[in-house]
Amino acid sequence: MGIDTIFGDLDLDSLCTDISRVEPYSHVTNSEFNFNIILINNLDINGETNENSIFGMDRITRLASQKAVVIFSKSSCCMSHAIKRLFYEQGVSPMIHELDEDSKGREMEWALMMLGCNPAVPAVFIGGKFVGSANTVMTLHLNGSLKRMLKDAGALWL
Repeated sequence: MGIDTIFGDLDLDSLCTDISRVEPYSHVTNSEFNFNIILINNLDINGETNENSIFGMDRITRLASQKAVVIFSKSSCCMSHAIKRLFYEQGVSPMIHELDEDSKGREMEWALMMLGCNPAVPAVFIGGKFVGSANTVMTLHLNGSLKRMLKDAGALWL
């Protein structure tokens, strides 16, 4: 399966223009834009699909939609610990997926990196939507947006 088969009539020039308009550290909510980036990143050097990252992305999508707040983490990661603690202190009980304790953790870690998490953990999803990693979550917390997102997702009632 080559790049033409995967993209069909997708206008890559307009996609590149869309990418260039994204502000650094901004949260992109357009699902079509996110999907297109995932498709591009799932190609290997020969334009072939990377099956492991597609499997990992499917699993992440399914797991991320199971609860209002989902955090992909590693048990040994200090930033993951800090982000989990932030949510607990807000009165939120997130669903935690420890990638280092999951048999498919490597595939999911690869898929998270394809979403833009570098490092791959912690990766936070609120209301089934990818929010970002530790820097993004802390920025949202400091500017007051995180509480609003948590309320909108039904993770926080106060």
